[in-house]
Amino acid sequence: MVLAFDIGNTHTFLGGFSGKKILFTDLISTNRSSTPLEYVSFIQTALRVHGLEDEPIDGAIISSVVPTVTATVKTTIERFFDITPIVVGPGVKSGLKIHIDNPAQLGSDLVVCAVAGIKEYAVPQIDIYMGTATTISLIDDKKTFLGTTISAGMGVASDALSDRTSQLPSVALETPKKVVGTNTVDSMRSGLVFFTASAIDGMIEKIEEEYGQPCTVVLTGRYAPSILPHLKHKIIHDPDLILKGLMEIYSKNA
Repeated sequence: MVLAFDIGNTHTFLGGFSGKKILFTDLISTNRSSTPLEYVSFIQTALRVHGLEDEPIDGAIISSVVPTVTATVKTTIERFFDITPIVVGPGVKSGLKIHIDNPAQLGSDLVVCAVAGIKEYAVPQIDIYMGTATTISLIDDKKTFLGTTISAGMGVASDALSDRTSQLPSVALETPKKVVGTNTVDSMRSGLVFFTASAIDGMIEKIEEEYGQPCTVVLTGRYAPSILPHLKHKIIHDPDLILKGLMEIYSKNA
């Protein structure tokens, strides 16, 4: 089994695969102060929960936007599994053509999503990743990454409302019964869910208008299920897009 990590600012996606078969996926909190011993405990717990504690670990791959945690997880894998992981970044083969001002600035999570999207679905393509940030990326009909938009994710927006205002509470990201809320909690939920869905629909239209033709739209990320039912466009929801991208990059570099 190969362990796969996508380290985000809030959560770390953890998965395992063998060949082209996905064995498990899970989420753990991204903690910048956790030690290698704590991270190996998280990994071992996830393997035990999924009944894979006796499965031999043959390799590992890491995608990350948090450099300090990258180093910790890399050390964890080297120390406890005696494996040198592949870290997605410069020098690692992805097969992705990138046409932006500074390709070195492109987040590894966006690279991984694009690699999987190109392999799995038709181009031109719009990839939407809903995590700590919501990113919307464009890949043209020649499978070249052309750029992305970045906005605050739903969790960040929710936290900002409650943290930066005196009378707005923290709310669960649930769908309210109607768009125009009649109480504070439902009004906030409407703003988070319906506003986000409307913004994504609007951005899809603007990107397709700017690009000049319709695109395949692929949606992933932990907030995607909350928004998917409220999108007007035809959407492919692929919760395993990140893992599929890591699998593809691992196969090119192992």
